[in-house]
Amino acid sequence: MFSIIGILVVLGSVIGGFLMEKGKLPVLIQPAEFLTIAGAAIGTVLAANPMHVLKGVIAGVLGVLKGGGVPEKRYVESLKMLFDVFSKARKEGMIAIEADIEEPEKSPIFSKYPQFLKDHHVSAFVCDTMRMAVTGGVKALDVDQMMELDLEVHHHTSMQPTQALSSMADALPGLGIVAAVLGIVVTMGALGGPPAEIGHKVAAALVGTFLGILLCYGVIGPVAANMTKGLEEHHAFYHVLRVTLLAFIKGTSPILAVEMGRRAIPEHVRPKFAVMEKACREKGAEAGS
Repeated sequence: MFSIIGILVVLGSVIGGFLMEKGKLPVLIQPAEFLTIAGAAIGTVLAANPMHVLKGVIAGVLGVLKGGGVPEKRYVESLKMLFDVFSKARKEGMIAIEADIEEPEKSPIFSKYPQFLKDHHVSAFVCDTMRMAVTGGVKALDVDQMMELDLEVHHHTSMQPTQALSSMADALPGLGIVAAVLGIVVTMGALGGPPAEIGHKVAAALVGTFLGILLCYGVIGPVAANMTKGLEEHHAFYHVLRVTLLAFIKGTSPILAVEMGRRAIPEHVRPKFAVMEKACREKGAEAGS
């Protein structure tokens, strides 16, 4: 939501300043220039990236416009869920959670958390890690290395759409120059005509450069930066899961493992100790009832 507001502020400020200087708005409306720049920019992205990256770009842009990030509520729910799993494993033995992690969609624990089941990457990360703990014979250090490798692969893959969009933004000023050069070529062909017509064609050529720079630094570039920050927040979410899972695998009690995970949450979305403790007690009461 804030991204949309920011883009509107950029466009409003640019157009407002232009109108304050008695500029004529219709001069900026050049469909041919916009088609040249936007079409060429989209073409560069299509030529440089495979289909899964293109899908990631579309999903990422939609996520930015809708507003993303990992809110405090999701951290609380995720740690509550892990507390339930850890408590069951501690009371009934690790083998008791085997059915839960093998088929999480049928698990009475995981079924309470639809957002967890909906996010296939997160559910696979948690269940695959706990599967190693249930199997036994795997050292905590080895499990940690597997989680780290998993996170590196996921982070690298998730960054590809952002890099593709950043490359598109970097190409826009150059494509604006291309559109401007084409406009000058058209203008040269109209030499000898009415001065008003030549002036209009020169203005259209300059609008090409204007659009390329504006779209780069005022629209596409900021959206790509917002996507990067959103990915960093999700990477921090995975880090919290990793810290919590590793703490339990090392033999830490469920409540202490959850507290270690809480301490790893970024400060601006970190729940208070009392909030997390109350949530875990509520879930503990439900499990015992």
